[in-house]
Amino acid sequence: MSSPWSPRREVSPETSRLLIERAHEEILAGNDADRRLLDVRPLVRDSWRRALAQLVGAEALPPLDLSADELDEYRRAHPLAGVIDMVRGLLLPGEASRSGVVVAVGDAAGRLLWVEGDRSIRALTGDMGFVEGANWSEDAVGTAAPGTALRLDRSVQIHGAEHFNRLVQPWSCTAAPVHDPETRRILGVIDVTGGTEAVSPQAQLLVDATARAIEGELMVARLRERAQSRSRPRRNAPRVETDRATLRVLGRDRGLLELAGAADGSPATTIELTTRHAEILLMLATHRQGLSAERLGELVYGDPDAADTLRPEMVRLRRALAKSAPALVPASRPYRLTADLETDAQQVLSLLDRGAHRVALAAYRGDVLPDSIAPGVDELRDTMRTTLREALMSEASVEVLLAYAETDAAAEDPDLWRLCLQMLPPRSPRRAALVARLERWEADESG
Repeated sequence: MSSPWSPRREVSPETSRLLIERAHEEILAGNDADRRLLDVRPLVRDSWRRALAQLVGAEALPPLDLSADELDEYRRAHPLAGVIDMVRGLLLPGEASRSGVVVAVGDAAGRLLWVEGDRSIRALTGDMGFVEGANWSEDAVGTAAPGTALRLDRSVQIHGAEHFNRLVQPWSCTAAPVHDPETRRILGVIDVTGGTEAVSPQAQLLVDATARAIEGELMVARLRERAQSRSRPRRNAPRVETDRATLRVLGRDRGLLELAGAADGSPATTIELTTRHAEILLMLATHRQGLSAERLGELVYGDPDAADTLRPEMVRLRRALAKSAPALVPASRPYRLTADLETDAQQVLSLLDRGAHRVALAAYRGDVLPDSIAPGVDELRDTMRTTLREALMSEASVEVLLAYAETDAAAEDPDLWRLCLQMLPPRSPRRAALVARLERWEADESG
């Protein structure tokens, strides 16, 4: 079956891109009464104003609300989990990886739960944070089809320059909310993102029809379930815990343990750890199966016979955690964590795996515990650098690569600079700085 997303020449924005861009600059400058805003559709103009009122950044990346583990658990329990195959069949028939569009399914809060479709477009949209787990509500990213459709509770099409966020303006999108077939409350949103083909009249008809088909399927499945389970006890659906702990080790010599507010209303807290305690917690967080005293001693001290040195340090760590984070006190035999502990290092790796290159680069604050000489930390540090470099150089856009080239991690990377030169247009003003950097490097090497 051929893809329904073939380009149609008759599709064009309601006003020219130049007029919309000028109006966008005026409203960002605070000129809300400028007549150029009359060139913009009222739906878009009103959304821009809501974004300004919420202090949404015009070039900000969307927040990543769900970690990989949370996303997996939350998706399994979400009401739309059972209709994903229907979404694929209706919106991505044939070979999805060459469909020409990206299809996303989000929850009622605007968080993207599934993102599938054209491989090359997914790589590009991932740079702007259009990835699973990211929050694309209007309050988070401003005017965009998923969030604005949820806000207005109706299907919406947003043409390129109409997006509030400049990073999203190369793309166009159509989205429609999905409702509970009985209560009519919003369950989530279906979005199609791509070029002009994603905002054709046919696209809106197809996305609307998909949303209605999903609601019908949910009703049929619900009636079938009721008929089969009248004699069975009800089961509580799994839920995502609201309290979370994150260990921050990127670009920091001392680890920072952030404890989000728990479900019982207790406030969020932050604990600064010693380098040694951060090393131990980091090793336990990245080895969820647990570690023997010998192996943990080898990862932290570089000596498998360091168990006698490790034990008193573990006592001090447990004492420090018992006051503020008792759930994170390590268990023994083997040493292990019995509660979830995220790390900012693992979050960056997860973002790279999802194709969110620009978001991952923004989250990469520097090397893992830069002053640490623990072998386990040194190994993770090298893994982070290598994975980041390889992912960006093989898949990221030139804009992301140029931002990466300015980091300490790429300070001496001529292969990266040459790749940027290859990807930049011949007349780009950015080429001169890269050429000069390469010439200095080559002079230093030859000298």
